[in-house]
Amino acid sequence: MRLAAGIGWQIRLDLAACTIYDPRHADTDGARGMETTLHRQLKEVYCHDPDQHEVVLDGYRIDAIVDDRLIEIQQAGLGALRTKIATLLKSHDVIVVKPLVGRKVLIKRARKGGRVQSTRTSPKRETFFDLFDELVNFVTVFPHQRLSLHVLLTEQEEHRVVTGKRRRRDKGYRVEDRRLTGITDRLELRTCRDLQALLPADLPQPFSTADIAKHAGVPRWLAQKAAYCLRMTSTARLVGKDGNTLLYEWQQPTKRAA
Repeated sequence: MRLAAGIGWQIRLDLAACTIYDPRHADTDGARGMETTLHRQLKEVYCHDPDQHEVVLDGYRIDAIVDDRLIEIQQAGLGALRTKIATLLKSHDVIVVKPLVGRKVLIKRARKGGRVQSTRTSPKRETFFDLFDELVNFVTVFPHQRLSLHVLLTEQEEHRVVTGKRRRRDKGYRVEDRRLTGITDRLELRTCRDLQALLPADLPQPFSTADIAKHAGVPRWLAQKAAYCLRMTSTARLVGKDGNTLLYEWQQPTKRAA
């Protein structure tokens, strides 16, 4: 479902009030370790009280706590959070915030704190459908009655420093920081019906991964991941084959999907 302006508390989208990235002091804050500016900004967006950031609870470090709800912000893969979230859900309400990159500006410097060499916009743009690429490693946790998954479509800056190396597995630069410059859209997923709403309304019944790819306008490999998530969360069920092609139907048909 679309997130309203407030979800139990007011989410502040005033990025001007958040921490600003300064390349002259990147990676110098030992207390914060390798935390990116993006991660820090999202904590401030969700929780206005800095005393409720980085709280240790039940043996885990929690990004933020608001109204007894635990906030976990995950830039990396959702699978890395799987055990932690499954444990916390036994006794706490949890919101997992997953930022996707709708637009990214790449800013390159020759050295840390140096002048900008080049600025360009990345051709890669994620949509809400790209969540399925991450969700395949989180279906043993989601859905859960105490879990909300907030998916943010963001605009970001990625600050790079040239390494001068062109070896195998070396791109010739390192990412120094990522910064949030905007949130253009956001979704809250709690149930299988919310997951179903990510799929096109005009999918035939039954449908295949080829149908998902065609109607959603996504690559077949991503459609296959979507089908796996739908099946593992009991959002859709396997109903047969058309030759070697697996066919699925919604577990709980709705007027939208009819």
